[in-house]
Amino acid sequence: MAPVPNPEEGRELYALLHLSPESSDEEIRRAYRQYAQIYHPDKYQDPQMKDVATENFQRIRDAYEILSDENKRQIYDIYGMEGLNSGLELGPKLNKPEEIKEELERLRRRKEEAKIFIHSWSIGSIIANMSLPQYLDGDGIMRGMGMSSQVQLPISKQNTVTVGGNLVVDGTKGTSAASAVLRHELSPASSIEFMATAGLRSLIGVHTSRQISPNSSATSGLALSLRDGSVNLSNAWTRQLSEDTVGNIELNLGTESSISVGWQKKNEKRSAVGEVKLGANYFGASAHYTHHFSSKSHGRVAGRVGSTALDFEIGGGRQISEFSTVRMLYNIGIQGVSWRFELKRAGKKLVIPVLLSTDFNALFVTGAFAIPSTLYFLLQTYVVKPYYLKREKQKTLEKMDSLSTQLTEARQAAKKAQRLLEPVSNRKKNKQLENDGLVITKALYGNPRKIKESSELSEINDDVASQVFDVTIPLNFLVTEAGQLKLHEGIKKSGIMGFYDPCPGDPKLLLVEYTFHGQQYKATADDYSALLIPQEIHQI
Repeated sequence: MAPVPNPEEGRELYALLHLSPESSDEEIRRAYRQYAQIYHPDKYQDPQMKDVATENFQRIRDAYEILSDENKRQIYDIYGMEGLNSGLELGPKLNKPEEIKEELERLRRRKEEAKIFIHSWSIGSIIANMSLPQYLDGDGIMRGMGMSSQVQLPISKQNTVTVGGNLVVDGTKGTSAASAVLRHELSPASSIEFMATAGLRSLIGVHTSRQISPNSSATSGLALSLRDGSVNLSNAWTRQLSEDTVGNIELNLGTESSISVGWQKKNEKRSAVGEVKLGANYFGASAHYTHHFSSKSHGRVAGRVGSTALDFEIGGGRQISEFSTVRMLYNIGIQGVSWRFELKRAGKKLVIPVLLSTDFNALFVTGAFAIPSTLYFLLQTYVVKPYYLKREKQKTLEKMDSLSTQLTEARQAAKKAQRLLEPVSNRKKNKQLENDGLVITKALYGNPRKIKESSELSEINDDVASQVFDVTIPLNFLVTEAGQLKLHEGIKKSGIMGFYDPCPGDPKLLLVEYTFHGQQYKATADDYSALLIPQEIHQI
């Protein structure tokens, strides 16, 4: 049985039985009996026809079992098949829609909370410092190494525990630290955090944040050092300056008092960040700019200047998979000339800084930048880009082939369903002809532009035929004895027996040409619009 979409996407169960969402229990039973007479497998001796009947009978029986059950129908009307397939069950004493909806929400919340307890989110990084001059002096290539990891563990909807640790080794010396943070959501606009760290900087503290207005937020913190008893106070204010720009001010009072002012501007193409920081014994300013050349590649320029830093950085990166990005950066500063390689995957990060030289020889500085840049652009132009273009082209072709296969199968299934409808459809048509009643002479469903082209062409070509489907048979089947045809509002027409969607994702139109009392008529309806025929306004 094909998957059934949510009711917002077409209410396919109602379309399948040609019912309105307001249909009564008796109307549901009558519709089911009508289709069961057509598709019951016992009516067919031919094995092929029997298989087609079995498949479609299963579809209408499943639809009937849901719509004829009051509780299941309520679930389907509110949440669609997702609600039914998620295992939600309702008590027999719940009769009112409000009660059922309340119970569904309670059960859904319980499921979400259960997911929270087994869900955790982690980030981590590894930094491997390398030195070429040190290696040339025979002291080994590794200068030091750092590792950090953090795991976030939601324990309820309002409470989250984050535990982490880091380890830094520099030569023969090493330090480590561990931390734990408990975050509690006081309201949708405010939260409080309790933290503790042990290691090089052992302290305990509390941190609060609050959304002051739709464009402003503030945070305050208090930290107590367990080593010397010193207290550090922090306050920060953030404000949305424009649609894509944020400004912030941070004030720290304690052993390392400072004030910093920063801003961030970010949109789809570019992002820029700047900060100026002043302390009791130091000052510094930093900025970086990132430009996205495409959805997968970017370039970056950064700089820092101050009492303890002076460097300039330039480089770029590329997304190599859905969750992975690589980046290479060139840095020149007071420590020397270096390269830095980064690999990010989901929340994990590997950073490898390589110190090339502590000297500032102009030729070496230029070569250290030019050689890898040239190699990168050559590889990008002649290896990487052609490879990705070829891969994207292959994926596009595979997707088109897959979609084409699915559409072909759906078209064949709709035609098979029509074969079983055809005998009854013809009988109804002949009866209407005898009474000079309603007869559908032509009905097309699909791409509006292609339907218009089909009416202008003497012969329908393959391009038009692939996006337009003849639904004359199922519509004649739906004509009532009184000589009327009604398609319900809000019901996607591709779900009707004998229909299918020939152009997924595109708008669709139904064109109906019919005769009534010897007159010719023509009507159109959008995919979700109601249609009632015959009507005088349709007369040609």
